[in-house]
Amino acid sequence: MPEIQPFCSKLIKNLEKVIIGKRESVELIIVGLLCQGHVLIEDVPGVGKTVLARSLAKSLGCSFNRLQFTPDMLPSDVTGVSIYDQKKGVFEFRSGPIFSQIVLVDEINRATPKTQAALLEAMEERQVTVDGKTYPLPKPFMVLATQNPIEYEGTFPLPEAQLDRFLLRVRLGYPNTADEIEILDRQQLQHPIDILKHVIEENELLGVMEEIKKIFVSISIKRYLVDLINRTRQNNDLYLGASPRGSLALYRTSQVTAAMAGRDYVLPDDIKKRAVPVLAHRVIVGMEARLKELSSEKIIKEILESTPVPGGDYTPSAKK
Repeated sequence: MPEIQPFCSKLIKNLEKVIIGKRESVELIIVGLLCQGHVLIEDVPGVGKTVLARSLAKSLGCSFNRLQFTPDMLPSDVTGVSIYDQKKGVFEFRSGPIFSQIVLVDEINRATPKTQAALLEAMEERQVTVDGKTYPLPKPFMVLATQNPIEYEGTFPLPEAQLDRFLLRVRLGYPNTADEIEILDRQQLQHPIDILKHVIEENELLGVMEEIKKIFVSISIKRYLVDLINRTRQNNDLYLGASPRGSLALYRTSQVTAAMAGRDYVLPDDIKKRAVPVLAHRVIVGMEARLKELSSEKIIKEILESTPVPGGDYTPSAKK
C-alpha cells in the first residue's frame, strides 16, 4: 500500500535516531502498533527496552505513562480508585496511569498475579471497570511491557492468559561492535531521545490502522495460516498449542507486513516472517521437549519448515 509504506518508513527512521542497529525489533513494534495490539519486550537489562517504548510515544505525540511494577503494587495503582468527595457527597473516580495512549509496564513479572490481572480487561477490551462502572480507554491504546528473562528471584511468571493477550514478543539483543560505538558517540553530549520530535499525528495513525484491515488475504493463505496453527496443537513437543487469538494475531501481523512491503495482498512469506514472534510465547513446551532443550521458537520454526506452502494466485484478482 503506497500510503502505508511511507508512513512506516518515516516512523522507523525517527525511532532509529535513538535505537541503533535494531531494525527488525523496531519493525515489530510498529507492526504491533498498527495491529492495535500489545507487545512484550523480553530481554536482559540495559539493552534499550524502556528507551524504545519512550521513543515510540514521543514519535507519535501520544500521551505516555510508565508503570514500574513492584511486589507491593496494588491493582488500584494501575486502574485508579474511587474517592469520596465530602463536599459533594459522592464518590469521584481518579483515573490511574493505565489511562494513557502508550503505557509502558516496566518489569511486569515483578508484580503479584492480582496486580498483573488488572491489565487483562484493559488489554483485551480497552476499558477499565472500577466499582461496577466501566471507563473506556483512549485511542490508540497500546501496552508495552518489559521483563528480564534471566533473573527469576522475586518474580511472578506471567500466566498463559496474560501472555496470550500480547500480540508479539520482541527481543532486542546486544548490539554489535560498530553499533555500540555509535551508541557511545551519539550519547556523548546528550541522549538522542531528549531531542526526538513527533513525526506522526494521531488522526494519521488512526487512519492507517483502518487501512491495514483492507489488505487482501486469499483463501489459500487463510488455509495455510490455520494449518500452521493446527500443527501447533497437534505437535508432540508442545503441551499447549496456539489459540484462535493466535490465529487472529498472525492474520493481522501478516497484513501489516504486506503493507510495509508496499503490497495490498498477503504472501506466505509474510506469515512465515511473523510466525515466531507471534506464536512462540503462546505455546507451552512439553516436559520431554524441555529435557531435549527444545525451545518454543525452534519448534515453531520446525513447523514452518514442514508445512507445505500453498500455490495459486494470492492477489485480489484471485477472488474474482
